[in-house]
Amino acid sequence: MTRSARFKIIAAALAGLALSAPGLTGAGAALADPELHAEVDVLPGWRQADGTHMAALRITLDEGWKTYWRAPGEAGIPPQFDWDGSQNLGGLDLHWPLPELIVSGGMTSLGYLHELILPIEVTAADPSADIAIEGHLAFGICEHICMPLDARVSAVLPAAAADQDPRILGALAARADTAAEAAVVAADCSVEPISDGVRVTARIDMPTLGAEEYLVVEPADRSIWVSEAMVERTGDILIAEADLVPADAKPFALDPADLRITVLTKGRGVDIEGCAPSE
Repeated sequence: MTRSARFKIIAAALAGLALSAPGLTGAGAALADPELHAEVDVLPGWRQADGTHMAALRITLDEGWKTYWRAPGEAGIPPQFDWDGSQNLGGLDLHWPLPELIVSGGMTSLGYLHELILPIEVTAADPSADIAIEGHLAFGICEHICMPLDARVSAVLPAAAADQDPRILGALAARADTAAEAAVVAADCSVEPISDGVRVTARIDMPTLGAEEYLVVEPADRSIWVSEAMVERTGDILIAEADLVPADAKPFALDPADLRITVLTKGRGVDIEGCAPSE
């Protein structure tokens, strides 16, 4: 399959996300149709000492089914979230646990089997009051074939909630290391135009994470298609190359400081925010 054909297929899948599957409402509600192969609900969590609220979105999948990480790879469908129906919402951050590398049909995707618990750190406009979150979620699930799901969830996050949920704590502990935690010395990137976009070459000075390191390049613009990175290592230097293709398939301006790079191996990852321009 050519890169342009693959890009069109993924774009079509994303368009379908807005049209499929019944929604859901109600605190802790879940998709109930067994033919959908997934249930979605909210773990209401607890209010933290700094006034933010730690909750989680939970997606429970039928045996053999998977859903995707924020950057799902060439073969995956990226999730989309819209929280516009929420009340007393000042801000929201998603804390993604490490994904699994899933190889199918010769292509690698990044996602989760069985269950995804995605911690949501919510900032309240009024920290003394409850938060009512209402979300529209569009995501893909796959077994042998993939299908898009469109769902709505709502829940009240009480200001008085104090008991920490071990399920959410476990998902928070499963995050990638920061660059400082992984002893990353430097991350430099060069950007060059290609016929249908740009090519990014990242050079990262960091200790090895283990065998078969896999690297993901994420631009700030989620509509940009990103190829699977070609990775090689020499000593402490990890070099990766990936192509970024926008919807109009033309070269474009890209600031390396806006890139997010994640290095993954089995059971471990490193999250690198921003890349310095190569000299």
